[in-house]
Amino acid sequence: MRPRLPAWTATLTWKSACFIVVMCCALAAALGVLVHVEVTRQTVATAREKALGKLQDASRAYEAGEALPPDSALDPEGLPPRLRALALGGQRGTVVGDYRGRPTMWAAAPADGRALATAIDYEQSARTISGLDNAIIGSSVLAIGGTLLVGAFAVTRVTRRLHQTATVARRITQGDLDARVGDPRTKDPSRHQDEVATVAGALDTMAGSLQAKLESERRFTADVAHELRTPLTGLQAASELLPEGRPTELVRERVRTMRQLTEDLLEISRLDSGSEVAETDLHQLGRLAVRVVRASGTDTEVVVVRDAHVETDRRRLERVLGNLVANAHKHGRAPVVLTVDGPVVTVRDHGDGFPDYLLAHGPQRFRSGGKGHGLGLTIAAGQAEAIGARLEFRTAEGGGAEAVLSLPG
Repeated sequence: MRPRLPAWTATLTWKSACFIVVMCCALAAALGVLVHVEVTRQTVATAREKALGKLQDASRAYEAGEALPPDSALDPEGLPPRLRALALGGQRGTVVGDYRGRPTMWAAAPADGRALATAIDYEQSARTISGLDNAIIGSSVLAIGGTLLVGAFAVTRVTRRLHQTATVARRITQGDLDARVGDPRTKDPSRHQDEVATVAGALDTMAGSLQAKLESERRFTADVAHELRTPLTGLQAASELLPEGRPTELVRERVRTMRQLTEDLLEISRLDSGSEVAETDLHQLGRLAVRVVRASGTDTEVVVVRDAHVETDRRRLERVLGNLVANAHKHGRAPVVLTVDGPVVTVRDHGDGFPDYLLAHGPQRFRSGGKGHGLGLTIAAGQAEAIGARLEFRTAEGGGAEAVLSLPG
């Protein structure tokens, strides 16, 4: 198995730093090589001209039978073999060699079957080239360090704004539709916007549009539910006056269903508005679970593994558990088991399990895997959030649906 790199190596700051270092090193190396080659070429050319000029003076003195200038001789000791062979072959040339532990520029020419050579000290030129190389390396390191610091500062400013945008996006996902990035670049039309400001502005616009649409939907749901309440109340009263019989029972059942749907819509609109306030008190969870199952009139087994006292809103908790039990009987198969284990309540059936969309995205209103309108689990999730509990939906081991309600300790 290939080892995984640390998480910080995937950050934009780290990648940008690596890119800056690589590019700076490549640029410094290229410039350093160019400068080194050019300065070395000029230094060697100057030393070569100087050595050839001295060799020409020595050649004139040799041809005139005069004494040779200092540092000039026939077949001198230390003459590089390559240069000696070149001179004996009838050609002139120069070469940089080492003589008595010091860099030396040699120049040689043919002289009656022998090699007339002269030498000049090349140590200063070599020292100049070495000092230049050290200066190139030092300045490159300083330039890379300075560029890295400036680049890291600039990239960190960008990534900080990206992190802020991502944080706001997560808050919006969690239901905080008032969250905004508020990038100052998006508020001042005279300032040029960069890509991060464009993304932040688009996110703020999307959040505002989404908030407006959800608010419109909430108001529409509440208005419809309120408008339906009055005629349904009259319809229910009228159904009670009908003569007994199967048609009357069907009418009354449909009226009760419509009335329950209206109450559910009103409850959802109140949850969406965020105006619900929990009224907490201390309750024994096992006893409360038994009461909920009794009130549901279903054949649900209650198992208390470990009872607990929880501080919660009893009415809302009973609503959550009642909806979970009703959903298990409506969409699952017996046996349905409600288990209390400390502050955690689990409702499990032995049916086909929750739909994939619900496991991935949670309950959605008016979307149901079978009978019903999909409002029961939506209300359960909303009331659980109102009392500070966490409601999870998952597939149970061995099959079936399992809803787990974790109450605050």
